[in-house]
Amino acid sequence: MNTAKQAPWHLWVVGILTLLWNGVGIWSYISTQTGNLDGFGMSDEAIAYVTGFPAWADSLWALGVWGAFVGSILLLLRSRWAVASLLVALVGLLGTTVYQRVLTELPADMSGWGIAIVIWVITLFMLWYAMKMRREGVLR
Repeated sequence: MNTAKQAPWHLWVVGILTLLWNGVGIWSYISTQTGNLDGFGMSDEAIAYVTGFPAWADSLWALGVWGAFVGSILLLLRSRWAVASLLVALVGLLGTTVYQRVLTELPADMSGWGIAIVIWVITLFMLWYAMKMRREGVLR
Protein backbone atom coordinates (compact mmCIF):
# COMPACT_ATOMS: atom_id res chain seq x y z
CA MET A 1 0.00 0.00 0.00
CA ASN A 2 1.37 3.42 -0.97
CA THR A 3 1.14 5.78 1.98
CA ALA A 4 3.09 8.68 0.44
CA LYS A 5 1.33 12.00 0.57
CA GLN A 6 0.66 14.14 -2.45
CA ALA A 7 3.51 16.53 -3.14
CA PRO A 8 2.77 20.05 -1.91
CA TRP A 9 3.06 22.90 -4.40
CA HIS A 10 6.15 24.25 -2.64
CA LEU A 11 8.09 21.04 -3.32
CA TRP A 12 8.03 21.88 -7.01
CA VAL A 13 9.05 25.49 -6.39
CA VAL A 14 11.91 24.50 -4.08
CA GLY A 15 12.98 21.64 -6.37
CA ILE A 16 13.04 23.70 -9.56
CA LEU A 17 14.68 26.77 -8.02
CA THR A 18 17.38 24.73 -6.31
CA LEU A 19 17.94 22.69 -9.47
CA LEU A 20 18.59 25.93 -11.35
CA TRP A 21 20.82 27.26 -8.55
CA ASN A 22 22.79 24.02 -8.33
CA GLY A 23 23.04 23.96 -12.12
CA VAL A 24 25.11 27.13 -11.85
CA GLY A 25 27.39 25.30 -9.40
CA ILE A 26 27.75 22.42 -11.85
CA TRP A 27 28.50 24.86 -14.68
CA SER A 28 31.17 26.53 -12.53
CA TYR A 29 32.71 23.21 -11.56
CA ILE A 30 32.76 21.81 -15.10
CA SER A 31 34.14 25.08 -16.47
CA THR A 32 36.97 24.93 -13.96
CA GLN A 33 37.72 21.30 -14.75
CA THR A 34 37.79 21.96 -18.50
CA GLY A 35 39.71 25.23 -18.21
CA ASN A 36 36.88 27.20 -19.81
CA LEU A 37 36.82 30.18 -17.42
CA ASP A 38 36.74 33.05 -19.93
CA GLY A 39 33.22 34.25 -19.08
CA PHE A 40 33.66 34.26 -15.31
CA GLY A 41 35.42 37.63 -14.98
CA MET A 42 37.96 36.15 -12.58
CA SER A 43 41.46 37.50 -12.08
CA ASP A 44 44.42 35.44 -13.24
CA GLU A 45 45.24 34.85 -9.57
CA ALA A 46 41.73 33.51 -8.88
CA ILE A 47 41.85 31.24 -11.94
CA ALA A 48 45.22 29.86 -10.85
CA TYR A 49 43.81 29.31 -7.36
CA VAL A 50 40.72 27.31 -8.39
CA THR A 51 42.53 25.31 -11.06
CA GLY A 52 45.30 24.50 -8.58
CA PHE A 53 43.14 22.74 -6.00
CA PRO A 54 44.76 19.53 -4.74
CA ALA A 55 42.87 16.38 -5.74
CA TRP A 56 41.28 15.93 -2.29
CA ALA A 57 39.90 19.50 -2.24
CA ASP A 58 38.72 19.16 -5.83
CA SER A 59 36.98 15.91 -4.89
CA LEU A 60 35.21 17.61 -1.99
CA TRP A 61 34.09 20.40 -4.32
CA ALA A 62 32.72 17.77 -6.70
CA LEU A 63 30.85 16.07 -3.85
CA GLY A 64 29.37 19.41 -2.85
CA VAL A 65 28.09 20.53 -6.23
CA TRP A 66 27.05 17.13 -7.58
CA GLY A 67 25.48 16.09 -4.27
CA ALA A 68 23.36 19.24 -4.22
CA PHE A 69 22.42 18.95 -7.91
CA VAL A 70 21.41 15.31 -7.57
CA GLY A 71 19.64 16.18 -4.31
CA SER A 72 17.45 18.67 -6.20
CA ILE A 73 16.62 16.05 -8.83
CA LEU A 74 15.81 13.47 -6.15
CA LEU A 75 13.63 16.00 -4.36
CA LEU A 76 11.65 16.55 -7.57
CA LEU A 77 11.40 12.76 -7.97
CA ARG A 78 10.15 12.62 -4.36
CA SER A 79 12.88 10.18 -3.42
CA ARG A 80 13.91 9.75 0.21
CA TRP A 81 17.49 9.51 -1.11
CA ALA A 82 17.43 13.30 -1.53
CA VAL A 83 18.41 13.55 2.15
CA ALA A 84 21.48 11.32 1.70
CA SER A 85 22.52 13.23 -1.41
CA LEU A 86 22.24 16.53 0.41
CA LEU A 87 24.27 15.15 3.33
CA VAL A 88 26.99 14.31 0.79
CA ALA A 89 26.71 17.88 -0.51
CA LEU A 90 27.09 19.22 3.02
CA VAL A 91 30.25 17.17 3.60
CA GLY A 92 31.66 18.47 0.33
CA LEU A 93 30.77 22.07 1.21
CA LEU A 94 32.30 21.74 4.66
CA GLY A 95 35.54 20.32 3.23
CA THR A 96 35.75 22.96 0.53
CA THR A 97 35.10 25.73 3.03
CA VAL A 98 37.82 24.45 5.36
CA TYR A 99 40.26 24.25 2.45
CA GLN A 100 39.46 27.74 1.19
CA ARG A 101 38.97 29.59 4.48
CA VAL A 102 41.33 27.80 6.87
CA LEU A 103 44.08 25.96 4.99
CA THR A 104 44.79 28.43 2.19
CA GLU A 105 44.65 32.13 1.52
CA LEU A 106 42.03 33.14 -1.00
CA PRO A 107 42.87 35.62 -3.74
CA ALA A 108 41.66 39.13 -2.95
CA ASP A 109 38.77 38.98 -5.44
CA MET A 110 37.49 35.76 -3.83
CA SER A 111 37.93 36.66 -0.17
CA GLY A 112 34.45 38.05 0.49
CA TRP A 113 32.00 36.01 2.55
CA GLY A 114 28.82 36.95 0.64
CA ILE A 115 28.55 34.07 -1.84
CA ALA A 116 29.95 31.60 0.70
CA ILE A 117 27.18 32.47 3.15
CA VAL A 118 24.52 32.22 0.43
CA ILE A 119 25.80 28.76 -0.56
CA TRP A 120 25.73 27.60 3.07
CA VAL A 121 22.23 28.97 3.68
CA ILE A 122 20.82 27.34 0.55
CA THR A 123 22.51 24.00 1.22
CA LEU A 124 21.33 23.89 4.84
CA PHE A 125 17.83 24.94 3.78
CA MET A 126 17.73 22.17 1.16
CA LEU A 127 18.79 19.56 3.71
CA TRP A 128 16.25 20.79 6.26
CA TYR A 129 13.51 20.88 3.64
CA ALA A 130 14.27 17.37 2.34
CA MET A 131 14.29 16.00 5.90
CA LYS A 132 10.97 17.74 6.59
CA MET A 133 9.41 16.32 3.41
CA ARG A 134 10.69 12.84 4.30
CA ARG A 135 9.34 13.13 7.84
CA GLU A 136 5.94 14.23 6.50
CA GLY A 137 5.78 11.23 4.15
CA VAL A 138 6.10 13.21 0.93
CA LEU A 139 9.37 11.54 -0.06
CA ARG A 140 9.15 7.82 -0.74
